[in-house]
Amino acid sequence: MDKLNPTNNGSSMNIVQDNIQQLKQLFPDVFTEGKVDFDLLKSTLGEYLETNEERYNFNWHGKSAAKRIAQTPSMGTLRPCKEESNNWDTTQNLFIEGDNLEALKLLQKSYHKQVNMIYIDPPYNTGKEFIYPDNYQDNLDTYLEYTGQKDSEGRKFGTNTETTGRYHTNWLNMMSPRLKLARNLLCDDGMIFISIDDNEQANLKKLCDEIFGESNFVNSLIWKKRYNAAKEKHLAAIHEYVLIYSKNIDHLSDFLVPGDKNYFDMYFKEEDEFISTRGRFMTQPLEAGNSMDARPNLHFPIIAPDGTEIWPRRQWVWGKDRVNKAHHEGRLKLYKDKLDKWKVRHKQYERDDFGAYRKVKPFSIYDKSFTQDGTKDIEKIFNKSTIFSFPKPIKLIKHMLELSNGKSDLILDFFSGSCSTAHAVMDLNAQDNGNRKHIMVQLPELCDEKSEAYKAGYKTIADIGKERIRRAGEKIFADNADKEGIENLDIGFKVFKLDSSNIKAWDSDLDNIEASLFDAVDNIKPDRSEDDVLYELLLKYGIDLTVPIEQRQISGKAVYSIGFGALIICLADDITLDVVEGIGKLKQELAPELTHVVFKDSGLKDDVVKTNAIQILKRYDINDVKTL
Repeated sequence: MDKLNPTNNGSSMNIVQDNIQQLKQLFPDVFTEGKVDFDLLKSTLGEYLETNEERYNFNWHGKSAAKRIAQTPSMGTLRPCKEESNNWDTTQNLFIEGDNLEALKLLQKSYHKQVNMIYIDPPYNTGKEFIYPDNYQDNLDTYLEYTGQKDSEGRKFGTNTETTGRYHTNWLNMMSPRLKLARNLLCDDGMIFISIDDNEQANLKKLCDEIFGESNFVNSLIWKKRYNAAKEKHLAAIHEYVLIYSKNIDHLSDFLVPGDKNYFDMYFKEEDEFISTRGRFMTQPLEAGNSMDARPNLHFPIIAPDGTEIWPRRQWVWGKDRVNKAHHEGRLKLYKDKLDKWKVRHKQYERDDFGAYRKVKPFSIYDKSFTQDGTKDIEKIFNKSTIFSFPKPIKLIKHMLELSNGKSDLILDFFSGSCSTAHAVMDLNAQDNGNRKHIMVQLPELCDEKSEAYKAGYKTIADIGKERIRRAGEKIFADNADKEGIENLDIGFKVFKLDSSNIKAWDSDLDNIEASLFDAVDNIKPDRSEDDVLYELLLKYGIDLTVPIEQRQISGKAVYSIGFGALIICLADDITLDVVEGIGKLKQELAPELTHVVFKDSGLKDDVVKTNAIQILKRYDINDVKTL
């Protein structure tokens, strides 16, 4: 029976090892005795190698260390906090309280290539925002000290001012590993949206080009955030940016969003006999441009009302059958130009054949909501506008969610702040009967004791975010009480808090050898619950944190079936062969494709049980059995 090793199995996904495995699949011939032969790799890549020392590259002090920290596994865990959660047993949403760097590492196994969309509103680096001082050796310890879970040696999170001498590098070192880890979580057609202003927009663009690839840059959304500005010395700064990147642009669908009245009033101005069913229309050229490859089957005449044959200069954009069908249905506009020559354009109506308003390609400038709308969103929830400063308006985030265009998408925000993203997800789900799910990650940044938030009882930014989700969910539910299907709206969330592992690491200090030997037998920390250990095992096995967990009683012992038998865990003491036999029968009942079983090492009653347990479970086709 193998033992789960805290060093190997207890850490988050080892990204370096994962990259090596991918390289082995692509180029197995470049490995010699388990190591990469770079000469072979160079010859394999051939002319695609860049060897010019003066080639273009983006560099800064600490870049290599930032890359290493993204690759260093986390030894922490996420502890469930049911008392601060909402609808724990049914919700598919998560709220993770902790340093987002560690949280992203811990999510690597369970959510690898599972996230459809990421939206983040990181610190803009104005010299006042919160900066995460990643310590390359003990980032988890730094976090635990900050939150008072360990004795502090004076390390504090703080602001990034120009007097530090590394103004931009500090910000880049903070963002780089987080974006690298975030990319791993995106599915192949996933996208990331990043809000930013002019302080770091140029650097962020270069950083994202490097991490996501220049070819995967989708566009910059320019957000008009206010009507005017009086404090600026030169130009009135009324905009910010949202950089949009895809995981793989070849898998990305076209952006289409519902057109609004202003859009239709601007472009759809003509009317015909179908006004009552299709609405107004606009026209588009039926003739192809020069960029379209020449195709003889697209060169044919269209007959005008007076019998004239109308020929394209090169070709039409549609084939003959489609043109004839559109002509028959009145979807072509034939008219004479100023030179009395017949022209043909095709009609686009406001509404489709089912009466729904047309979806349109969105503009790169967004001016439908402003900063003050975000403040109003907060005020509607808390009855105060000063609880959180400058939250993003939910209408802006909903616009980005619509660009993502998936009603069952998984949305991640790892700089979640007051949780505008979660609010937007719930609001849009209520609007279009969607089933989007969200994961919010927020550091428990302390609120200023003089702030309105602190006076209202919110000690940290994370507290504000959790309360906003609760209140926003209840309000959305109440506002849509009469809507069909509203009872299916998920307004809950499971709270998890970053902490050190529940499993005691082996202590090699010879002065504490007696305690170390004891820990090797009973190595679960005394202040940790079975739920704590259960969810740590989910992370280590790469299982979704919202997966169903069923508790069964087998011969008087609590046995947990996770994911309908994919993982079966028993953390009880004095486990007998009757319990082991019952676990085999449980696997037989649930019939999963593959089952992993985990016991507490000290829980098996004696060596006889340990020896026979393996053979009993093999009879039920369970071959992966480990102990903590």
